[in-house]
Amino acid sequence: QVQLVESGGGLVQAGGSLRLSCAASGDIVSITTMAWTRQAPGQQRELVALITERGTTTYGDSAKGRFTITRDNDKKTIALDMVSLKPEDTAVYYCAADIQTRMTDGRTYTTNYRGQGTQVTVSL
Repeated sequence: QVQLVESGGGLVQAGGSLRLSCAASGDIVSITTMAWTRQAPGQQRELVALITERGTTTYGDSAKGRFTITRDNDKKTIALDMVSLKPEDTAVYYCAADIQTRMTDGRTYTTNYRGQGTQVTVSL
């Protein structure tokens, strides 16, 4: 069974920094795109950043210039380094990934998986 497990959330003052990590585990054939999304109370989920298998990155407008996404393909992990945090960055942050697995019949399938989320709270 495939799992994505996030860690690193917490409470930080405005202007501070946090590093989120996400590790994929299970019977994985390959992982293509990995991403961080977030959802604040009463708001829609939004893309924070994504990174392809080759390392190409895309950032949401709120993350540009402040957040950096990195990836370790061998360890099947991604990280999100966040600096200059603002109260409006408060949200549950989710790790997501397009993961290819092999079924018992030998065929492979790509499915989007998401972690359970980690809370980030930025105080004034």
